[in-house]
Amino acid sequence: MGRVAGNSSKRGRQTVRDMILSMLAVGGVAAVGFVFLPHSAGDGVHTVDYRSALASAKRAAPFPVLGPQGLSDQWRATSVEYRADKNGHEVWHLGFVTPSGQYAAVEQSAVDRDALLADKVPGFTADGSSTVAGQEWPRFKGERYRGLTHPAGTTGTTVVTGTATYEELAQLAEALK
Repeated sequence: MGRVAGNSSKRGRQTVRDMILSMLAVGGVAAVGFVFLPHSAGDGVHTVDYRSALASAKRAAPFPVLGPQGLSDQWRATSVEYRADKNGHEVWHLGFVTPSGQYAAVEQSAVDRDALLADKVPGFTADGSSTVAGQEWPRFKGERYRGLTHPAGTTGTTVVTGTATYEELAQLAEALK
């Protein structure tokens, strides 16, 4: 009977050793996944890469689709979409978290300015203008969002909107190319 007890003790040590090795292997896989898989920046903001969607929208849209160039890394893209709305109009949307932690978005469509403003800046009223790259962009304040619109005379309508300040909205508008 002594042999059985000795084997049992040896088998117990092997089981513990196997369990520790398994835990190390699982921990290693988890660490590799954490390093190489995309995740939020620690503040809960999930970012997206919008470059391929921008290139596709530029080829497909009946208006010149705009995307930012030269914004700092503090501007984090969080949503991107090119689709037809319920009336069949093409719509380009690109949303950001600004350096101050507010929301800002580029909204473009072939609809007229007031229709796009009504959709993106509900309850909008005129609120002066902001200078963007030497041009005056009309400003609008809504129930929750602010907005800047590209001056008249362009194909399609561009609204830069969000909870961000007019200064941050103008900074995003100036980066549009």
